[in-house]
Amino acid sequence: MKNVTEPSRGPLSGYKIVEIAGIGPGPFAAMMLSDMGAEVIRVERVQAVRDVPATSAHWDVMLRGRKNIAIDLKHKDGIETLLSLVEKADALIEGFRPGVMERLGIGPKVCAARNKKLVFGRMTGWGQDGPYANSAGHDINYIALAGALAHFGRAGEAPVPPLNMVGDFGGGGMLLAYGVVCALLETQRSGIGQVVDSAMVDGSAILMSMFWGLRNIGMHDENARGSNLLDTGAHFYDVYKCKDEKYISIGSIEPQFYAELLRLTGLADDSQFAPQLDKTKWPELKIRLTQIFSEKTRDEWCTIMEGTDVCFAPVLTMSEAAKHPHNVARETFIEIAGSTQPAPAPRFSRTATATPQPPAHAGANSREVLTQWGVTNIDDLLQRGIVKEITL
Repeated sequence: MKNVTEPSRGPLSGYKIVEIAGIGPGPFAAMMLSDMGAEVIRVERVQAVRDVPATSAHWDVMLRGRKNIAIDLKHKDGIETLLSLVEKADALIEGFRPGVMERLGIGPKVCAARNKKLVFGRMTGWGQDGPYANSAGHDINYIALAGALAHFGRAGEAPVPPLNMVGDFGGGGMLLAYGVVCALLETQRSGIGQVVDSAMVDGSAILMSMFWGLRNIGMHDENARGSNLLDTGAHFYDVYKCKDEKYISIGSIEPQFYAELLRLTGLADDSQFAPQLDKTKWPELKIRLTQIFSEKTRDEWCTIMEGTDVCFAPVLTMSEAAKHPHNVARETFIEIAGSTQPAPAPRFSRTATATPQPPAHAGANSREVLTQWGVTNIDDLLQRGIVKEITL
């Protein structure tokens, strides 16, 4: 992934998508689609336009790669302008509560009447229906109801929200991007678009699929948080503090990897560690490993364990991760307009993606978008404030 400014390409090159501005999972889905080469136009409210220098950087990494137009969606001519973009789009994505797009006059039926092939992607927390559908919520609430949050945390402690990665991004934005691409593939066969109902509660639930399977065979006790194989219960699957107050991660699940862990910690001949899967011994063995790992610094453990089959990695901060030799070699992180951030993923052998363009401010590309998408009454729209652009 090179730090270049060539136009974006990738496996979704040629697709045109309208993104109705929102926060969190919606912009993340749009970023994912844009990273893969789709032309995504972000539609902002006219009230969001602030005159800023053209060279000023926008802080929001998730807005990268898209042109930005500001339209007054409370005016009938603004709605008509948006529908003129919809006519030329392959998909639209929005993240309002159920019914908001319909009240604005740009719901799925109206859009489909203008473009029967349009994929209409909807991002909500609770879904388009159900008892919670019209209630407010955030990631923490969605993953709670999905049966996910209850299982993050250590024994004897309250559940710990895993940032907002599970609901907003893994179970939300990424699921929406996946759903939109699936629908686009189907539209190639049928010639007809459809609505994608992406709910963060649904996405969070499906991310728990493995644990439903483990529960079914008695390998995950849902009533004993922090005592199971993958939730910090096992001494061979956890994070440990080092002498320098930094941390390392150990994931020595398989017998051959567990044997490496014992060898490199000097415990290969200790009979107490032999019954790896005896859960009654896990707390005691964890105490012993905690002491051993506290006797060396993180770098010292890296010297001992990196490149082995222990299943080991240092626990890095964001800044440290960007500088780690493995991530540098793979160009996992890139710099755009002076901002370090994750590179587009996944990678493709033939339709490689390019470095995305920097995030655009609201209204930065209004005239350009209207011109490129074939709208003719541009000056009139701008003069009347139906469409607004940055003037500096």
